Amino acid sequence: MPENDDYDLRAQRDAGETREFRPRRETPWGAWVVIALLVLVAAWFGWRWYQQQQQQPVAPPVAAAPDDVPAPPPPAAEPTGPQNPVDALAQPDAALPGLNDSDGRVAKALSELFGGKAVAQYFLPDGIVRRFVSTVDNLPREQAAARMWPVQRTPQRFITEGQGEVQTIAASNAARYNGIVLLAQSVDASKAAALYARLYPLFQQAYEELGYPGRYFNDRLVAVIDHLLQAPESSGPVQVRLVEVKGDVPSQQPWVRYEYADPQMEAMSAGQKIMVRMGLENERKVKASLRAFRQQIATGEVAKQKKAQ
Repeated sequence: MPENDDYDLRAQRDAGETREFRPRRETPWGAWVVIALLVLVAAWFGWRWYQQQQQQPVAPPVAAAPDDVPAPPPPAAEPTGPQNPVDALAQPDAALPGLNDSDGRVAKALSELFGGKAVAQYFLPDGIVRRFVSTVDNLPREQAAARMWPVQRTPQRFITEGQGEVQTIAASNAARYNGIVLLAQSVDASKAAALYARLYPLFQQAYEELGYPGRYFNDRLVAVIDHLLQAPESSGPVQVRLVEVKGDVPSQQPWVRYEYADPQMEAMSAGQKIMVRMGLENERKVKASLRAFRQQIATGEVAKQKKAQ
Protein backbone atom coordinates (compact mmCIF):
# COMPACT_ATOMS: atom_id res chain seq x y z
CA MET A 1 0.00 0.00 0.00
CA PRO A 2 1.39 3.46 -0.85
CA GLU A 3 3.00 5.33 2.00
CA ASN A 4 0.83 8.47 1.56
CA ASP A 5 -2.37 6.45 1.94
CA ASP A 6 -1.11 4.92 5.19
CA TYR A 7 -0.41 8.37 6.46
CA ASP A 8 -3.95 9.58 5.57
CA LEU A 9 -5.56 6.57 7.27
CA ARG A 10 -3.51 7.11 10.43
CA ALA A 11 -4.43 10.74 10.38
CA GLN A 12 -8.11 9.88 10.08
CA ARG A 13 -7.87 7.26 12.82
CA ASP A 14 -6.11 9.63 15.13
CA ALA A 15 -8.69 12.27 14.36
CA GLY A 16 -11.49 9.83 15.25
CA GLU A 17 -9.88 8.94 18.57
CA THR A 18 -9.52 12.59 19.43
CA ARG A 19 -13.18 13.27 18.79
CA GLU A 20 -14.15 10.77 21.52
CA PHE A 21 -12.73 13.12 24.13
CA ARG A 22 -14.26 16.30 22.69
CA PRO A 23 -17.69 17.66 23.36
CA ARG A 24 -20.35 16.11 21.16
CA ARG A 25 -21.13 18.14 18.09
CA GLU A 26 -22.57 17.63 14.69
CA THR A 27 -20.17 16.58 11.91
CA PRO A 28 -20.78 18.38 8.67
CA TRP A 29 -21.87 16.21 5.75
CA GLY A 30 -18.90 17.40 3.69
CA ALA A 31 -16.47 15.89 6.20
CA TRP A 32 -18.24 12.51 5.99
CA VAL A 33 -17.99 12.58 2.23
CA VAL A 34 -14.24 13.24 2.36
CA ILE A 35 -13.69 10.42 4.87
CA ALA A 36 -15.70 8.00 2.74
CA LEU A 37 -13.66 8.87 -0.37
CA LEU A 38 -10.37 8.36 1.49
CA VAL A 39 -11.51 4.97 2.72
CA LEU A 40 -12.55 3.93 -0.79
CA VAL A 41 -9.22 5.08 -2.26
CA ALA A 42 -7.26 3.27 0.45
CA ALA A 43 -9.28 0.12 -0.10
CA TRP A 44 -8.72 0.28 -3.87
CA PHE A 45 -4.93 0.66 -3.48
CA GLY A 46 -4.88 -2.15 -0.95
CA TRP A 47 -6.72 -4.46 -3.34
CA ARG A 48 -4.36 -3.61 -6.24
CA TRP A 49 -1.34 -4.27 -4.05
CA TYR A 50 -2.76 -7.66 -3.05
CA GLN A 51 -3.36 -8.61 -6.70
CA GLN A 52 0.18 -7.68 -7.69
CA GLN A 53 1.64 -9.77 -4.88
CA GLN A 54 -0.41 -12.78 -6.02
CA GLN A 55 0.78 -12.39 -9.64
CA GLN A 56 4.51 -12.23 -8.85
CA PRO A 57 6.26 -15.55 -9.58
CA VAL A 58 7.79 -17.30 -6.65
CA ALA A 59 11.44 -18.19 -7.17
CA PRO A 60 12.11 -21.92 -6.80
CA PRO A 61 14.24 -22.86 -3.83
CA VAL A 62 17.92 -23.28 -4.57
CA ALA A 63 19.05 -26.83 -4.09
CA ALA A 64 21.81 -27.24 -1.61
CA ALA A 65 25.12 -28.49 -2.96
CA PRO A 66 25.66 -32.16 -2.16
CA ASP A 67 28.19 -32.84 0.50
CA ASP A 68 30.20 -35.21 -1.67
CA VAL A 69 31.14 -32.57 -4.31
CA PRO A 70 34.87 -31.86 -3.85
CA ALA A 71 35.97 -28.26 -3.44
CA PRO A 72 38.03 -26.80 -6.31
CA PRO A 73 41.77 -27.18 -5.76
CA PRO A 74 43.62 -24.06 -4.61
CA PRO A 75 45.68 -22.27 -7.25
CA ALA A 76 49.19 -23.57 -7.62
CA ALA A 77 51.69 -21.50 -5.74
CA GLU A 78 54.31 -19.72 -7.82
CA PRO A 79 57.89 -20.78 -7.20
CA THR A 80 59.51 -18.77 -4.44
CA GLY A 81 63.08 -19.29 -5.59
CA PRO A 82 65.11 -19.75 -8.76
CA GLN A 83 64.43 -22.93 -10.69
CA ASN A 84 68.00 -22.92 -12.02
CA PRO A 85 70.29 -21.55 -9.29
CA VAL A 86 73.43 -20.01 -10.70
CA ASP A 87 75.49 -20.49 -7.55
CA ALA A 88 75.65 -24.16 -8.50
CA LEU A 89 78.06 -23.11 -11.27
CA ALA A 90 80.29 -20.66 -9.42
CA GLN A 91 80.05 -18.14 -6.63
CA PRO A 92 79.71 -14.50 -7.70
CA ASP A 93 82.77 -12.31 -7.53
CA ALA A 94 83.05 -10.69 -4.13
CA ALA A 95 83.96 -7.21 -5.35
CA LEU A 96 81.64 -6.60 -8.30
CA PRO A 97 81.11 -2.95 -9.22
CA GLY A 98 77.66 -1.38 -9.37
CA LEU A 99 75.64 -1.99 -12.49
CA ASN A 100 76.15 1.58 -13.74
CA ASP A 101 79.93 1.17 -13.44
CA SER A 102 80.21 -2.41 -14.67
CA ASP A 103 81.17 -1.91 -18.34
CA GLY A 104 84.94 -2.00 -17.71
CA ARG A 105 84.74 -5.09 -15.53
CA VAL A 106 82.48 -6.95 -17.98
CA ALA A 107 84.55 -5.96 -21.03
CA LYS A 108 87.68 -7.28 -19.31
CA ALA A 109 85.97 -10.59 -18.55
CA LEU A 110 84.73 -10.89 -22.13
CA SER A 111 88.22 -10.19 -23.43
CA GLU A 112 89.55 -13.06 -21.30
CA LEU A 113 86.92 -15.33 -22.84
CA PHE A 114 86.79 -14.19 -26.47
CA GLY A 115 89.95 -12.16 -26.90
CA GLY A 116 90.29 -8.38 -26.90
CA LYS A 117 90.19 -8.06 -30.69
CA ALA A 118 86.93 -10.00 -30.97
CA VAL A 119 85.32 -7.97 -28.20
CA ALA A 120 86.25 -4.70 -29.91
CA GLN A 121 84.97 -5.99 -33.24
CA TYR A 122 81.66 -7.50 -32.19
CA PHE A 123 80.54 -6.02 -28.86
CA LEU A 124 79.25 -2.57 -28.03
CA PRO A 125 81.22 -1.01 -25.18
CA ASP A 126 78.46 0.73 -23.23
CA GLY A 127 75.69 -0.80 -21.13
CA ILE A 128 76.78 -4.34 -21.95
CA VAL A 129 74.83 -6.08 -19.20
CA ARG A 130 71.63 -4.08 -19.67
CA ARG A 131 71.81 -4.62 -23.44
CA PHE A 132 72.27 -8.35 -23.04
CA VAL A 133 69.43 -8.74 -20.54
CA SER A 134 67.02 -6.58 -22.56
CA THR A 135 67.79 -8.42 -25.80
CA VAL A 136 67.37 -11.85 -24.22
CA ASP A 137 64.03 -10.82 -22.74
CA ASN A 138 62.81 -9.45 -26.09
CA LEU A 139 63.91 -12.28 -28.39
CA PRO A 140 60.73 -14.35 -27.84
CA ARG A 141 58.60 -11.27 -28.53
CA GLU A 142 57.49 -9.71 -31.78
CA GLN A 143 60.19 -7.04 -31.74
CA ALA A 144 63.75 -6.95 -30.38
CA ALA A 145 65.02 -3.42 -30.94
CA ALA A 146 68.43 -3.45 -32.63
CA ARG A 147 69.46 -0.34 -30.71
CA MET A 148 69.50 -2.49 -27.54
CA TRP A 149 71.61 -5.34 -28.92
CA PRO A 150 74.89 -5.96 -27.08
CA VAL A 151 76.69 -6.75 -30.37
CA GLN A 152 77.41 -4.78 -33.49
CA ARG A 153 75.02 -5.12 -36.38
CA THR A 154 76.04 -7.49 -39.13
CA PRO A 155 77.93 -5.87 -42.00
CA GLN A 156 76.38 -5.17 -45.39
CA ARG A 157 72.66 -5.20 -45.96
CA PHE A 158 70.06 -7.94 -46.23
CA ILE A 159 70.45 -9.70 -49.62
CA THR A 160 67.66 -11.27 -51.67
CA GLU A 161 67.41 -13.08 -54.97
CA GLY A 162 64.77 -12.94 -57.69
CA GLN A 163 62.47 -10.27 -59.05
CA GLY A 164 58.90 -9.29 -58.52
CA GLU A 165 56.70 -9.24 -55.45
CA VAL A 166 58.01 -12.48 -53.92
CA GLN A 167 61.77 -13.08 -53.66
CA THR A 168 63.99 -15.41 -51.65
CA ILE A 169 66.75 -14.84 -49.12
CA ALA A 170 69.99 -15.08 -51.06
CA ALA A 171 72.33 -17.92 -50.21
CA SER A 172 75.13 -15.37 -49.85
CA ASN A 173 73.21 -13.55 -47.14
CA ALA A 174 74.33 -16.15 -44.57
CA ALA A 175 77.94 -14.95 -44.91
CA ARG A 176 77.01 -11.79 -42.99
CA TYR A 177 76.64 -13.92 -39.84
CA ASN A 178 79.68 -16.16 -40.25
CA GLY A 179 81.94 -14.13 -37.98
CA ILE A 180 79.66 -14.04 -34.95
CA VAL A 181 78.73 -17.70 -35.46
CA LEU A 182 82.39 -18.75 -35.48
CA LEU A 183 82.96 -16.67 -32.36
CA ALA A 184 80.16 -18.51 -30.57
CA GLN A 185 81.57 -21.87 -31.66
CA SER A 186 85.04 -21.02 -30.39
CA VAL A 187 83.95 -20.58 -26.77
CA ASP A 188 84.06 -23.39 -24.24
CA ALA A 189 80.54 -23.62 -22.81
CA SER A 190 81.68 -24.49 -19.29
CA LYS A 191 84.04 -21.51 -19.13
CA ALA A 192 81.36 -19.20 -20.49
CA ALA A 193 78.88 -20.47 -17.87
CA ALA A 194 81.38 -19.99 -15.04
CA LEU A 195 82.08 -16.41 -16.13
CA TYR A 196 78.35 -15.76 -16.38
CA ALA A 197 77.85 -17.08 -12.84
CA ARG A 198 80.60 -14.87 -11.41
CA LEU A 199 78.98 -11.80 -12.95
CA TYR A 200 75.40 -12.97 -12.37
CA PRO A 201 74.34 -10.39 -9.73
CA LEU A 202 74.74 -7.71 -12.40
CA PHE A 203 72.44 -9.60 -14.80
CA GLN A 204 69.91 -10.20 -12.04
CA GLN A 205 69.84 -6.52 -11.09
CA ALA A 206 69.36 -5.47 -14.72
CA TYR A 207 66.54 -7.98 -15.09
CA GLU A 208 64.73 -6.69 -12.02
CA GLU A 209 65.10 -3.15 -13.36
CA LEU A 210 63.13 -4.22 -16.43
CA GLY A 211 60.14 -4.79 -14.17
CA TYR A 212 60.63 -8.34 -12.86
CA PRO A 213 61.17 -8.07 -9.11
CA GLY A 214 61.29 -11.46 -7.47
CA ARG A 215 61.94 -13.17 -10.81
CA TYR A 216 65.23 -14.73 -11.90
CA PHE A 217 67.11 -13.92 -15.07
CA ASN A 218 68.75 -17.31 -15.41
CA ASP A 219 65.34 -18.98 -15.50
CA ARG A 220 64.33 -16.54 -18.23
CA LEU A 221 67.54 -17.24 -20.15
CA VAL A 222 66.92 -21.00 -20.10
CA ALA A 223 63.35 -20.45 -21.34
CA VAL A 224 64.51 -18.14 -24.15
CA ILE A 225 67.14 -20.64 -25.30
CA ASP A 226 64.42 -23.31 -25.43
CA HIS A 227 62.34 -20.95 -27.55
CA LEU A 228 65.18 -20.30 -30.01
CA LEU A 229 65.89 -24.01 -30.32
CA GLN A 230 62.32 -24.42 -31.61
CA ALA A 231 62.98 -22.19 -34.63
CA PRO A 232 62.10 -24.04 -37.86
CA GLU A 233 64.83 -25.24 -40.20
CA SER A 234 63.92 -24.54 -43.79
CA SER A 235 64.84 -27.18 -46.34
CA GLY A 236 64.92 -24.74 -49.27
CA PRO A 237 65.09 -21.05 -50.17
CA VAL A 238 63.01 -18.89 -47.83
CA GLN A 239 60.58 -16.61 -49.61
CA VAL A 240 60.28 -12.97 -48.58
CA ARG A 241 58.44 -9.96 -49.93
CA LEU A 242 59.00 -6.24 -49.80
CA VAL A 243 56.43 -4.41 -47.71
CA GLU A 244 54.88 -1.50 -49.57
CA VAL A 245 55.24 1.89 -47.94
CA LYS A 246 52.82 4.53 -49.16
CA GLY A 247 53.93 8.12 -49.40
CA ASP A 248 55.74 10.62 -51.58
CA VAL A 249 59.14 10.12 -49.92
CA PRO A 250 60.90 6.96 -51.18
CA SER A 251 62.46 4.64 -48.60
CA GLN A 252 66.24 5.01 -48.34
CA GLN A 253 66.65 1.51 -46.86
CA PRO A 254 64.27 -0.84 -48.66
CA TRP A 255 66.17 -3.90 -47.40
CA VAL A 256 64.76 -3.37 -43.87
CA ARG A 257 61.19 -3.66 -45.17
CA TYR A 258 61.22 -7.34 -46.08
CA GLU A 259 58.93 -9.82 -44.36
CA TYR A 260 58.48 -13.57 -44.72
CA ALA A 261 56.00 -14.55 -47.40
CA ASP A 262 54.81 -17.53 -45.35
CA PRO A 263 52.31 -16.18 -42.76
CA GLN A 264 53.43 -18.77 -40.20
CA MET A 265 57.04 -17.73 -40.52
CA GLU A 266 56.11 -14.06 -40.40
CA ALA A 267 54.27 -14.76 -37.14
CA MET A 268 57.47 -16.07 -35.54
CA SER A 269 59.19 -14.15 -32.77
CA ALA A 270 62.03 -11.74 -33.44
CA GLY A 271 64.57 -14.29 -32.23
CA GLN A 272 63.31 -17.14 -34.38
CA LYS A 273 63.23 -14.87 -37.43
CA ILE A 274 66.91 -14.09 -36.87
CA MET A 275 67.70 -17.80 -36.57
CA VAL A 276 66.08 -18.52 -39.94
CA ARG A 277 67.53 -15.43 -41.61
CA MET A 278 71.12 -16.43 -40.87
CA GLY A 279 70.86 -19.52 -43.10
CA LEU A 280 70.34 -23.18 -42.33
CA GLU A 281 74.00 -24.07 -41.70
CA ASN A 282 74.57 -21.13 -39.38
CA GLU A 283 71.27 -21.79 -37.63
CA ARG A 284 72.31 -25.34 -36.81
CA LYS A 285 75.72 -24.19 -35.55
CA VAL A 286 74.13 -21.58 -33.28
CA LYS A 287 71.65 -24.13 -31.97
CA ALA A 288 74.53 -26.46 -31.10
CA SER A 289 76.24 -23.68 -29.15
CA LEU A 290 72.99 -22.79 -27.39
CA ARG A 291 72.40 -26.42 -26.39
CA ALA A 292 75.89 -26.69 -24.93
CA PHE A 293 75.47 -23.48 -22.92
CA ARG A 294 71.99 -24.46 -21.79
CA GLN A 295 73.29 -27.75 -20.51
CA GLN A 296 75.57 -25.78 -18.20
CA ILE A 297 73.12 -23.18 -16.86
CA ALA A 298 69.99 -25.37 -16.52
CA THR A 299 71.14 -26.41 -13.07
CA GLY A 300 67.66 -27.36 -11.89
CA GLU A 301 67.42 -30.12 -14.46
CA VAL A 302 70.92 -31.36 -13.59
CA ALA A 303 69.93 -31.57 -9.92
CA LYS A 304 66.79 -33.53 -10.80
CA GLN A 305 68.80 -35.97 -12.91
CA LYS A 306 71.31 -36.56 -10.11
CA LYS A 307 68.50 -37.04 -7.61
CA ALA A 308 66.81 -39.57 -9.90
CA GLN A 309 70.05 -41.55 -10.17
